[in-house]
Amino acid sequence: MINFQDKVNFIWSIAELLRGPYKKEQYGDVILPMAVLRRFDCVLAATKQEVLEKYETLKKSGLQNMDPVLNRISKQEFNNTSKYDFEKLLADPDNIANNLRNYINGFSKNAREIIEHFDFDKQITKLNDNNLLYLVVSEFNKIDLHPDVVSNTEMGYIFEELIRRFSEHGEAGDHYTPREVIRLMVNILLNEDNDELTQPGLVVTVYDCCAGTGGMLSVAEQYLKELNPGIQVELFGQEINPQSFSICKSDMLIKGQNADNIILGDSFTEDGHRGRTFRYMLTNPPFGVEWKKAEKFIREEYEKEGFNGRFGAGLPRISDGSLLFLQHLISKMKQDEKGSRIAIIFNGSPLFTGDAGSGESEIRRWIIENDMLEGIIALPDQLFYNTGISTYIWIVTNRKNNDPMKGPVRTGKIQLVNAVDFYQKMRKSLGNKRNEITEEQIKEITRIYGEFKENEYCKIFDNEDFGYQKIVVERPLRLNFQVTEERINNLYNETAFNNLAKSKKKGTAGLKEIEEGKKIQQQIIEVLRTMDSTILYKNRDEFIKVLKKVFKDNDIKLDSTLLKSILSALSEKDETADICVDSKGNPEPDPDLRDTENVPLKEDIHEYFESEVKPHVPDAWVDETKTKIGYEIPFTRHFYKYQPLRPSEEIMKEIIELEKSISEKLKKVMGE
Repeated sequence: MINFQDKVNFIWSIAELLRGPYKKEQYGDVILPMAVLRRFDCVLAATKQEVLEKYETLKKSGLQNMDPVLNRISKQEFNNTSKYDFEKLLADPDNIANNLRNYINGFSKNAREIIEHFDFDKQITKLNDNNLLYLVVSEFNKIDLHPDVVSNTEMGYIFEELIRRFSEHGEAGDHYTPREVIRLMVNILLNEDNDELTQPGLVVTVYDCCAGTGGMLSVAEQYLKELNPGIQVELFGQEINPQSFSICKSDMLIKGQNADNIILGDSFTEDGHRGRTFRYMLTNPPFGVEWKKAEKFIREEYEKEGFNGRFGAGLPRISDGSLLFLQHLISKMKQDEKGSRIAIIFNGSPLFTGDAGSGESEIRRWIIENDMLEGIIALPDQLFYNTGISTYIWIVTNRKNNDPMKGPVRTGKIQLVNAVDFYQKMRKSLGNKRNEITEEQIKEITRIYGEFKENEYCKIFDNEDFGYQKIVVERPLRLNFQVTEERINNLYNETAFNNLAKSKKKGTAGLKEIEEGKKIQQQIIEVLRTMDSTILYKNRDEFIKVLKKVFKDNDIKLDSTLLKSILSALSEKDETADICVDSKGNPEPDPDLRDTENVPLKEDIHEYFESEVKPHVPDAWVDETKTKIGYEIPFTRHFYKYQPLRPSEEIMKEIIELEKSISEKLKKVMGE
């Protein structure tokens, strides 16, 4: 790109003219649609007169749908039949607002709708009222945005740099992804299929469900056409932000793509490509964004359609919808011989958030057990403009290579690549972006991933290595019992005992029932006080027999609920007491001593229990009815390098030197 920053700075200087009537975060409402209009204007300039002449002829002929004919003349997928262009708009300053509207209305429907999505008509009025419209049009007329001068790739950069400046406080990953990250994603995504992609006459589909301004789609198309100039690439996308959508759609229009393949709306609730499948998919969904607004729709699809819908594997916590985007993409995989490949950017959360049985764990389990997770690449931090957090590229496919003739056999395997050190510092930061991945580093990461060999940066695992069995370890309940005054008073903390003196009835009947209940309470307490308070019972069954006999002798009936309340009040935990058993003679678990262990999926639960648990708690057992399967990917742990601590002598020496330095500086300050 030649003078990219100069072009951005020039357009930004136009934005600065808006200061006063517009706040900084509102600049984009004017600058982005004006930049699109100017680019359209430059693209159509060479054929403008010829289109107008043909338009006048066609009007006389009565032809209804003129666009196909006019598009052939404009050599684009759109045209403009207004007599105005930027030059002619400036020739009539007094009527510039009306003439600009006439110019916009002169576009063919597909281009006009793009401008309408910017809701630009309101801005025309506001600019005109503040005597800024002529000035803004005049300034934009000074910059040539024709694709021969500013390539589609460069224009994408310009748009995205402007958006970054307009939205510096936007959500992480909300607008666009640095181009070097996209290039890496595309390299990895297509690397496995390079041989096939060189076939003549090949048609390939690419989809991004969070398309933003279309950067990922553009880079994917560029890569594919460099690989095979004769390839036909069909791009599809969906974007929820109207401005980004309009920019993306205008880019597709200028490149000759079918702009109708770019859909405005929420991919979850308004799936614009329902029923379609794609060969390649790549996206950067917003990090850690809650899905509460779409919850009703998503939950309904999950419950009613299950795996026939998009979210059958499970629903993650409401605060982070990352794994919903991945399920959405998986639902659009082709089920033919070649299948599909997905590259998606996540933060660290989807790797490990959620315990066994949770939505996140179940989604990971479904993906891994169906052998769809091919690899994960850890990226350097501070790569993105709106966040400095660590990010990861997940590669997901439903057709892992199992043919040694076509490359490494990946069936049943998952590859982790640690690329956190593959970056260089930028000379000037852009927001939170302080690091960038160089072209050479992109090639090196791609090579490491493609070779599929373990080394310092690469580790290869079986699918099962990321699974575990969460077992519940129980220990027996041991209680002693004693009828002391202190324990008798505990009865008032027991619900069943307190309910004796409560009534749902109203009026006299209710008061009568409460009084009768209080009498029963008093009788129970009096009976307990007749018992020997010095005896400490260490066997529950023995104590129950004594208790029942005392109450029977006093002609008081105890139901099971009330008996449990009395036992609870009179008991205390006691490791020396006998084990409490149920009616079948099985030991009862103590909830307070309950623990869990995560046993690797490849290990036998019983062998693990005997070697790792039993030696420490001999009376424990595993409640196998509560065992759950979980999956997590502890990426960092697998690449952890131990760094020994510095010797204490070295640290002490440094402290003494610092103290000496501080002391000398203080003396200078104090004038000593």
